[in-house]
Amino acid sequence: MKFLPYEPDQAWLLPPSVRDVLGEDHLCFFIHQVVERLDLNAFAADYGEEGQRPYAPALMVKVWLYAYCLQVTSSRRLEQRIREDLAFRYLAGGQTPDHWTLNDFRTRHGRAINDLFLQVVEVARGLGMGRLGHVAIDSTRVHANASRRRTETKQALRQRLAQTRRMIRRWQQQCAAADPDEEPGTRVKAEFEKQLEGQVTATREKLRKLRKLGARQLSVTDQDSRFLHQKGGGFILGYTVDLAVSEDHLIVGQRTTQAVTDSNSLWPMVQQVEATCGERPREVSADSAFFSVQNLQRLERRGIDGYVPDAHLTGELQQHRGPLKTIAQAPAHRRMRDKLRSPAGQARYRRRQALVEPVFGVLKEQRGLRRLRLRGLSKAGAEVALYCTAFNLTRLWRSRLTG
Repeated sequence: MKFLPYEPDQAWLLPPSVRDVLGEDHLCFFIHQVVERLDLNAFAADYGEEGQRPYAPALMVKVWLYAYCLQVTSSRRLEQRIREDLAFRYLAGGQTPDHWTLNDFRTRHGRAINDLFLQVVEVARGLGMGRLGHVAIDSTRVHANASRRRTETKQALRQRLAQTRRMIRRWQQQCAAADPDEEPGTRVKAEFEKQLEGQVTATREKLRKLRKLGARQLSVTDQDSRFLHQKGGGFILGYTVDLAVSEDHLIVGQRTTQAVTDSNSLWPMVQQVEATCGERPREVSADSAFFSVQNLQRLERRGIDGYVPDAHLTGELQQHRGPLKTIAQAPAHRRMRDKLRSPAGQARYRRRQALVEPVFGVLKEQRGLRRLRLRGLSKAGAEVALYCTAFNLTRLWRSRLTG
């Protein structure tokens, strides 16, 4: 015979070990080992004693983290992979949760999923990763799971509110003038009036949210999303994702916001890195979008060596022009310009692009962080936390293989 035997319907007398098929160094085994070390009590606390017994939180956490490592962000696709893929079947322990259960777990445990990110950073720090000698901070815009055509303007909401109030007044006048024998029942009147009042309350809430956001339009499908200006021109309907990356390419800080500009995000990200790692970064770099004199003063007061140019200085450095004619008024601003004009300062600032830009490239191109699946700020933040936790696990796994 020229070929090896081929019998697809032949059953195994003794099934082979999963580790023999996938290899001891497979990513799924590493995720299994790490999750077994994590504290998952925050997930278990959300379940009561009554009702049908749910799937174990460890099972759901493992399959979702491994899914985000492989760019499987759809709960329907994940259900299929759990049934067909050997690594997913191993992490699920042979169980087969459906897509409703999988998606409910992801949308229900937003706070606990964010806590997972913190715990994985702690594990990485214990293994010697997440060095804070230089932390690079940057942001990106991510599309929301919403159509930019389905929006409501402030003017349209005010017109709807006025129209609904007119309907309520007409209804009350008709009820007052109607013949008692032909008047609709008390229950019918109460239900209709309750429905109209509910419309008024919902419209008022939307107007209040528009005033709070300072926006002109509100998405119908995801009211927390905003129209954000992106680099290269144009606007997208979505969220702003801020990342802080250590000098060994580990994400040590992440958050999802509705911020239109980045200048107010630098200091909260520095504080988050310090709270997450229990250590203050020695150097922090960010592009000109994060610049403000107040940020520079805060970095100096905390003893952090900052590299944050203003927009004019960025143009000078990129176009290799002569010194700017504009004069920096604040002492901290002048010191930052002098530092970034020096060869040593420019070399340190170039580290920002080498640290944080590859991370965004992997998350967007390889992991699919261009459009979120979950709606609402808190749920979008939990999904971004899943992306970042999966990325850090992959970094740990590769560093262990190469180390």
